[in-house]
Order: sequence, then structure tokens, then C-alpha cells
Amino acid sequence: MPIFVKTEIIKKEFSTNLNIKKKFINEHKLWIKELKNAGVKIKSGFLVNETKEPGAGGLLTLEVETYKDALKIIKNDPMIKNDIVDWKLSEWIDISSTY
Repeated sequence: MPIFVKTEIIKKEFSTNLNIKKKFINEHKLWIKELKNAGVKIKSGFLVNETKEPGAGGLLTLEVETYKDALKIIKNDPMIKNDIVDWKLSEWIDISSTY
């Protein structure tokens, strides 16, 4: 099954507001949990720098049949619905199995 990757960066106007950031991150975690409970193969996390400090953005992987299916799911992410992140959705093509 295809794997889709969503990358995101929190918009600057929200990056320093810890209350808003925490609220939407908690909503995001609940959304992920609900999808997993429904059987969706999804993983989500945040990126850190070499000293393990967050702020480099987030990454989500999702296994679904089509880009359209992935987009439909991703658009329900609370981080996207509330417009606090800049994001991009791409399909990941695994070339390692061709070796």
C-alpha cells in the first residue's frame, strides 16, 4: 500500500504561544489515536535538531490507497483545520526494494 508523508512547520505567529501550541498538539494526538483505533496505519511525530531541541517541524506517515484518500484524512488534522501550520503532502516511493 502506498505511503504518504505530511511535513509541517508551525507558523511563526503560533510558535511562541505555548498555550495555543499545546492545545492543538493535544487535539492532534487525540485525532491520531482515533485514526489508529479505526485501523488507519498512521504515525506522527516532531523533528528535533542535533541537541534534541524541537522546532524543526513535524512529520506524519500514512498508509492509504490514493493521494486523494490521504488528503481527505490530512485535511481533518486539527493543526491544519485551525491553520496553525504550513504543510505539504507527498507520496513516498520506496526504491530500496529494487536492490
